[in-house]
Amino acid sequence: MIILSPLAIIAALVCLASPAQAAGLDGAALRWPWALPFAGMLLTIALGPIAFPKLWHYHYGKLTLAWGLLTVAPLAAATTIPVALEAVVHAVLAEYLSFIVLLFALYVVAGGILITGTLRGHPLVNTGLLAFGTAIASVVGTTGAAMVLIRPLLRANAARQHNVHVVVFFILLVANIGGALSPLGDPPLFVGFLRGVDFFWTTIHLWRETLLVAGLVLMIFLVVDVVFYRRDRLVVPLNDTPQPLRVQGLVNLVLIVAIIAAILLSAAWRPGIGFDVYGTRVELQNIVRDMVMVALALLSLKLTPNEHRAANGFTFEPIREVAILFAGIFICIVPVLAMLQAGRGGAFAWLIAAVTAPDGAPREIAYFWLTGMLSAFLDNAPTYLVFFELAGGDATKLMTTMAPTLAAISMGAVFMGALTYIGNAPNFMIYAIAVERGVRMPSFFVYMAWSFAILMPVFVILSVVSVLRF
Repeated sequence: MIILSPLAIIAALVCLASPAQAAGLDGAALRWPWALPFAGMLLTIALGPIAFPKLWHYHYGKLTLAWGLLTVAPLAAATTIPVALEAVVHAVLAEYLSFIVLLFALYVVAGGILITGTLRGHPLVNTGLLAFGTAIASVVGTTGAAMVLIRPLLRANAARQHNVHVVVFFILLVANIGGALSPLGDPPLFVGFLRGVDFFWTTIHLWRETLLVAGLVLMIFLVVDVVFYRRDRLVVPLNDTPQPLRVQGLVNLVLIVAIIAAILLSAAWRPGIGFDVYGTRVELQNIVRDMVMVALALLSLKLTPNEHRAANGFTFEPIREVAILFAGIFICIVPVLAMLQAGRGGAFAWLIAAVTAPDGAPREIAYFWLTGMLSAFLDNAPTYLVFFELAGGDATKLMTTMAPTLAAISMGAVFMGALTYIGNAPNFMIYAIAVERGVRMPSFFVYMAWSFAILMPVFVILSVVSVLRF
């Protein structure tokens, strides 16, 4: 299986590249057909597990590499090899690498925390678990919260005939909505933090909206779960006797705190030392941060008893699959982001017109919906960055006079990352773990039907409330 597809592509290009300086990818010169490999990558992820499951299981790495080459090879032919190489190197080093290192560290460390006990999937218990996960997601990250709680939640509901909806709501709440209150919660907000947004800005400005959205979705879940629970009790006897719970592998909580500290220190420590890697500047503090997080993950593997991970059903396959598939996504999205960043001169100039009034004022509702819908399919971190730049890219101005615009971009990226499996990396990770544990998870499009039916009415209410507030 090919797990380093971005590096394989870079290696191929390096062998062919001339020493000439790359001029940079001109997004204004690209047109919509350049988005076809990206669309093909998304369709492969959506249809592969359904249309050809065995082929998908054994060869999704090769399929991912194929779509990556179909993006980069024509790009190199249409421009130059150095230009294509520079674009791919930037995607891997500036966007993908730190992204996947953080996910890997949180996945490994959180996977060493074992919660035992005979917890049963009663609607109130499930609602409590989802509420708790939503509450801690902005503290330990959506990936950390998801990895700590997904296995206890699956065990609690293993005896129920209808348990798929529990995982779907878990993705909506714990893997997405709960991460809206700090840069540690969700990757888009971390991108904003690195661009100058104050650490507690989202906490202060988005807590009402987050509480509203999370509260409404939790109420919907409780109603749905009660209906399914009553059906389950007619068929499967459930033991409602509470059993004592134990949390083991507590050293991993210390390691999660260390991961958080590494992220905060990387933003506070600016030595001004960087290295140019084919047009991409890699800052020393980011290199140190990523190395520390990898070291903490390895330390977790050493300090956590193997039986804890075995009891958790821990394997590397879910993070491996996420790493490979998102490698393909980050490569295939290169021309799409270039066209978006070209602004009025690019193929997506209609976005500028959609988010800007005739007098030049920003349309907050348009920013919310467009950032959100594109985040669902383009991954929410790079989409946040694109709209952050479209709004001017000045963090000071966005936090003050343009605060409603920054709030709209932040909410759209975080909340609507829940609409598809690929909107936010923890979504697909949870999907992979649930499938491993025997849950018959909905396909890509069926999951979309679930998420749209649940979230769209909530987002309409949020839009009305936000207009009245701002």
